[in-house]
Amino acid sequence: MRAPGTPARQGTLREHNLRLVLSHILDAAAGVDPTAPSRADVATATGLTRGSVSALVDLLISARLITELPPVSSARAGRPAVPLVPARDTVAGLGAEVNVDYIGVRALDLSGRLLGQCLTSGDFRGSDPAQVLGELAALVRELRAELPGELRIAGLCLALPGLVDRVTGPLRQAPNLGWRDVDVTGLLTAHPGADDLAVRLANEANLAARAETRAGAAGDSFVYVSGEVGIGAAVVLGGEVFAGRHGWAGEIGHTVVEPEGPACTCGARGCLEQYAGKDALLRAAGRPLTDSAEDLVAAAADGDVAAATALRRGGDALGVALANFVNLVDVERVVLGGIYAPLAPWLTAPVIAQLRTRVLAAAWEDARVQVAAGGAHAAMTGAALAVLRTVVEDPAAWVPDAVGPVS
Repeated sequence: MRAPGTPARQGTLREHNLRLVLSHILDAAAGVDPTAPSRADVATATGLTRGSVSALVDLLISARLITELPPVSSARAGRPAVPLVPARDTVAGLGAEVNVDYIGVRALDLSGRLLGQCLTSGDFRGSDPAQVLGELAALVRELRAELPGELRIAGLCLALPGLVDRVTGPLRQAPNLGWRDVDVTGLLTAHPGADDLAVRLANEANLAARAETRAGAAGDSFVYVSGEVGIGAAVVLGGEVFAGRHGWAGEIGHTVVEPEGPACTCGARGCLEQYAGKDALLRAAGRPLTDSAEDLVAAAADGDVAAATALRRGGDALGVALANFVNLVDVERVVLGGIYAPLAPWLTAPVIAQLRTRVLAAAWEDARVQVAAGGAHAAMTGAALAVLRTVVEDPAAWVPDAVGPVS
């Protein structure tokens, strides 16, 4: 970063403008109603001259970060516009996840297209971090072997269900995994397949919220709540995830619903996870912990009173915790992700009832509750997007060195 008070070098200016142009083209492609901009559109949006934009676009095309579509005729005079879009199959971000009952990795290219994924189920409660991360590295190796050889890998981001120090770790605590103060990056990169990758770490709910933001259905102000065995949340304000000073914000699963309630894996009592986490819901319904959320929904729909009661009580507890969140951060929407997406038909009514009762501003504006649109395993998608964002932040690193400076 340039020191305050020092003049901008030609190279620094070029790097800034490359970021500006690439970001505009990629953001346009990710919009709810994507429209591929032309060079003239980019110039208008960024305030750069058409000549500068054209030269920068040529650099980004040479770097295979963007590509041109066939010209499109318009009603305006002049040559047809040439739409610009993110390049496909040239650069990929790897998004991985370790959760309580699965591990996996997926690859996305700059257009957001899924190039491939590898997933495996398991029970990782009380697991050995070295063993699990070795298994994950094997999945990374398997996926990379399936991807085109000419594809450039920008790095890997790993989603974890717990407290992660920013970017490189360590993982401070993941109660449901039984992990504490683990050098995840070191353990993962000790294995072939991951040893040559730049690795980042982040909380799984924060990354899932990033995928939800890209999906665009929730607007730019919402609380994303991710239900699994544990429960995570992410606060999105103005389109950006608010992660807190250390990256530890959003641990809604360990907010207290009842101070004298059941013991939690974190060491406290009465945490939300003990009422609305996956294991808690299945236990309350009298069902095996190997059942899926869909199994629980099917049981409730078939008239299983215990299953329906468990879902209603879980929804009440979730609504109480979310009401506290909404009172604190004043968001417009609550987005139900993870297992809460298939459970939404049973959870939404009790959650809304609690929000209307407990949110001070509910008399003037209800917080809307909706199902996540980010898709299955959204944290892996968000993790891959986080890696691809590093390309946008430093496109100059991907531009051929032989090309001279452009302002």
